[in-house]
Amino acid sequence: MRSRGPVFNHRIEGKDSIVADRNPETHVIDFRAAEHLLAARDPRGAVKLLDSVIAAHPENTAARLLRARAFFAAAQLRPAQLEFELVLEREPDNAFAHFALARTFERSGQTAQATRHFRLAAALDPKPEYLQAAGFDTRN
Repeated sequence: MRSRGPVFNHRIEGKDSIVADRNPETHVIDFRAAEHLLAARDPRGAVKLLDSVIAAHPENTAARLLRARAFFAAAQLRPAQLEFELVLEREPDNAFAHFALARTFERSGQTAQATRHFRLAAALDPKPEYLQAAGFDTRN
């Protein structure tokens, strides 16, 4: 049997268990695996992997943005909203985060909030998709 990396015995509530040694390298692997899980339409699996990454690196905005996308894909709108808002506190000029937050608000029936963030996204990055969602005329 091949070893899958360093492990150590850890005692939890009187029971022995094997816990993988977590380090920055395994967090990068978990992040990349979460990206693949999200692309494969397994958002809950992605969230599970990202929880440990974010617990170790709460300042990691990319991990939080990916977890927000996974929450959205899993129709967990309130957690998605909170993560997108946290990303925007750190990166207020992130057009994608504004757009995704707007979609989250739209999906939860908060039209005024959605419109506000669609417009912010379009103002920050005039992509046709953002302009159309904001209700701006894209014809010349």
